[in-house]
Amino acid sequence: MQTVVVVDYGMGNLRSVAKALEHAGRTAVRVRVSADPAVIGAADRVVVPGQGAARACMDALHAGGLVQAVREALGSRPFLGICMGLQLLLEGSDENGGVECLGYYPGQVRAFSEAMPAAHGLKIPHMGWNNVHQERAHPLFEGIHDGARFYFVHSYFVVPREAALSAASTDYGVRFSCALARENVFACQFHPEKSAADGLRLLRNFLAWSGAC
Repeated sequence: MQTVVVVDYGMGNLRSVAKALEHAGRTAVRVRVSADPAVIGAADRVVVPGQGAARACMDALHAGGLVQAVREALGSRPFLGICMGLQLLLEGSDENGGVECLGYYPGQVRAFSEAMPAAHGLKIPHMGWNNVHQERAHPLFEGIHDGARFYFVHSYFVVPREAALSAASTDYGVRFSCALARENVFACQFHPEKSAADGLRLLRNFLAWSGAC
């Protein structure tokens, strides 16, 4: 039985993600929520979710001694980032006056409030269901139709420096990358654990994924 660890750094929707993974994996997976670097290091798969502000999230990772464990997971096994778990993988965020992040993906996290002209009249945060446009094939999108709707809650969005990193995009005042993928890492701005059947399918695909694109 494979083990999936949801990294617990005290920020947000850990239990709902764990429950969704258990439902997606049924009896073939053991899901643990843990803040122990040794437990994270022994896992077959690692998931980093999260909600909140970038500085608080990075401070929590550092305070818990989890930065190295997350970096090792990024380089070694199937890894899924969700919401803030995507944004933290960029080099930095404009949030809180500027925050240095993990730097796995080259690029920056920007605010909707600065990217969208006021004339759009769209509310921030971007909250609710929106279409996800697949920009390239990926094993985590298997069985999910292009344009499927997923659930979002966020005020910032990622701007990768390399266009080839973007696996999917969404429109909300601007077209932005909502999923980045490279090698064994897939990270999405939307919440698969809140996205009904297509979200569960993405999680099921993650549990079956070898880590190769």
